[in-house]
Amino acid sequence: MSANTTIEWTRNDDGTPGRTWNPATGCTKISVGCDNCYAETIAERFRGYAAFPNGFDVQVRANKVNDPLTWRKPTRVFVNSMSDMFHADIDQAWIADVFAVMAAAQKHTFQLLTKRHARMRSLLNSPEFIAQVRSRALGKGLPADQWQWPIANLWLGVSVENQEWADIRIRPLMQTPAAVRFLSCEPLLGPIKLHRGHTHCPTHDFPGGFCTGGCPDLIAPNWVIVGGESGRKARPMDPQWATSLRDQCAEADIPYFFKQWGEWAPSGYLVIRSRPEPGSVLVGDPVDDLGHRIELRRVGKKAAGRELDGLEHNAFPEPR
Repeated sequence: MSANTTIEWTRNDDGTPGRTWNPATGCTKISVGCDNCYAETIAERFRGYAAFPNGFDVQVRANKVNDPLTWRKPTRVFVNSMSDMFHADIDQAWIADVFAVMAAAQKHTFQLLTKRHARMRSLLNSPEFIAQVRSRALGKGLPADQWQWPIANLWLGVSVENQEWADIRIRPLMQTPAAVRFLSCEPLLGPIKLHRGHTHCPTHDFPGGFCTGGCPDLIAPNWVIVGGESGRKARPMDPQWATSLRDQCAEADIPYFFKQWGEWAPSGYLVIRSRPEPGSVLVGDPVDDLGHRIELRRVGKKAAGRELDGLEHNAFPEPR
């Protein structure tokens, strides 16, 4: 459950692969972004075998929780790539133990992504939970004078696949203490306006966009990741959804990372056909007065690549 990973946004600054760490595995679907979950596919494929004896049922992995404390080389670590740390079936004490490991393993940078925004916000603002984490971190070797909250080497993110879930999940993330807050818009299944509803900050007289004066409800995320879906049942991503987020990030000075097109990629053609040809789809509204629409073709993840408008976007955040 701990291994090197090819996930692009978990790679290290020197280009070497980061790692995944799964002190828990298994999950249940909670929104449309879960429909084609790759983790479920893998776990169920190997149900009954040593790696996943219970398939994708939620279970903690007691023999894996302290693994990062044994890794000598500093690395980025994607936490629970095969689960959701804030799932209701994962006990609070176990979550505290995982957070204690991250606090004690200061040489590593941990990336934790969730769709359970409410429990995340509740626990990480709870004095009881914070005290649990501190006590356990000291027990795992963290010097008392190096304890801090939020954990300095933890990047905390939420998945936002469309506007509905952006509206639901972004505000709780902004209300949760974290050194870095990020959004994973993957699979991106619809257009997203990041600062929808935040039109004016009365405290700092900041019109439009994100407040830069430190308001917890209006502060911008530190990082945005965008990607299309891969896998047999992958849904196509309209290029205009990805470029809109790129432009919003540029305007708000937010690092933008384009992970992949996924299975579907722009063919390079604008077409007027009302029906797509086999192996292609037409997406979005017409892009000009002639009625041209963007054509996507199913070419596979590798062939689709990672370029958006001819460029790779590989920005990473700076912890605040």
